[in-house]
Amino acid sequence: FFFCISVRVPYFIDLKRPQDQGLNHTCNYYLQPEEDVTIGVWHTVPAALWKNARGKDQLWFEDALGSSHPVILYLHGNAGTR
Repeated sequence: FFFCISVRVPYFIDLKRPQDQGLNHTCNYYLQPEEDVTIGVWHTVPAALWKNARGKDQLWFEDALGSSHPVILYLHGNAGTR
């Protein structure tokens, strides 16, 4: 097995700005499950909310988590990408 923990694909993108990748329905968050551990995550709302999500702030996305839509966690691995 080969693990590329320092490779970012696509190259040279700012993972803090998912909207730069055309993801206008996505918000960047950081979780800190324990001291000295920070995990970057993207919250993408369901397609039914995409139009409403454009230009909204983090509080709007947090409120959207309370909708009746299910939450799906996608755990992609540890290659430094999202």
